[in-house]
Amino acid sequence: MVQLYVREGCPFCRKVIEAAQRLGLREGVDYCLIDAAPDTPGRQAVLAVGGKPMVPFLIDGDHSMYESDDIIDYLRRRFAR
Repeated sequence: MVQLYVREGCPFCRKVIEAAQRLGLREGVDYCLIDAAPDTPGRQAVLAVGGKPMVPFLIDGDHSMYESDDIIDYLRRRFAR
């Protein structure tokens, strides 16, 4: 399952979440949202994998990425129906 690391109030995170919804993806089925606000385990995971404390951040198996537009493009390709 695709993991999307986000934080409340982040407009770029909101952009990714709304795109996932428009693509018909289902939270808990196709992807899970993980809180990556400062001082959370999610933020530590983002730092450990990506090296920067930025969100949104996607992890899908061995694949990870920052940047909302890149994440949206990845979701379109990954879940092409």
